Amino acid sequence: MVLLLPDGAAESERRPSALSFARVFPLGRALARAGGGHGLVVHSVHYRTRGWNGRAARLAADAARAADEVTRQYGDVPICLAGHGFGGRAALHAADHPGVGSVLAMAPWLPADGRTGEPEPVKQLVGRQVLIVHGTNDARTDPDLSYRLAERAKKVNRNICRFEVHTDGNALRQHHAEVMALATDFVLGSMFPHPYSRPVADALAAPPPLGLRMPLAAGFGRSLRP
Repeated sequence: MVLLLPDGAAESERRPSALSFARVFPLGRALARAGGGHGLVVHSVHYRTRGWNGRAARLAADAARAADEVTRQYGDVPICLAGHGFGGRAALHAADHPGVGSVLAMAPWLPADGRTGEPEPVKQLVGRQVLIVHGTNDARTDPDLSYRLAERAKKVNRNICRFEVHTDGNALRQHHAEVMALATDFVLGSMFPHPYSRPVADALAAPPPLGLRMPLAAGFGRSLRP
């Protein structure tokens, strides 16, 4: 089961926008197409409100609640949390749910160091397969902050890697095909008995900074799988 976590806002009591769900639809479609034959199911998480809202961390709470519902309905099935922006932050935060085995965080929104008075947690990522993807020209979410988080997380969990999409922005549209191929490769490799592609395997095995600043090559995915 893949739970898609759309983007949100720092502070808001409003309902999530349809646009945020539309932005994760291509990812869900790509994953369903690639993994449907293996029994992969993809669902979008509907937040109660679109705001993270400080210590309430509502989007992460909604992600954990959705994982609870998956376990209640389907039993002990592996869950991947896949999110963009604030959804990426929610995926990272909710990784300690017992059903979650992997996390895909795309352009995750993270607070600037010291803004919240304490660093973003990483211990919940222990034992999980984690991939972070970030565009180097992202003007909305700081790629340097996702690198710093990945660097700290790598100290407690070796199964984390981070890919940089050079010249791409927050929406990761410029290299859309490569990003979808990378996401698909990671999700299938983390949830099924499929080997990761060589670039992903190398990134997971490489020590920092190499495995956390792995460039996403142009044309990635054209000949990874039959």
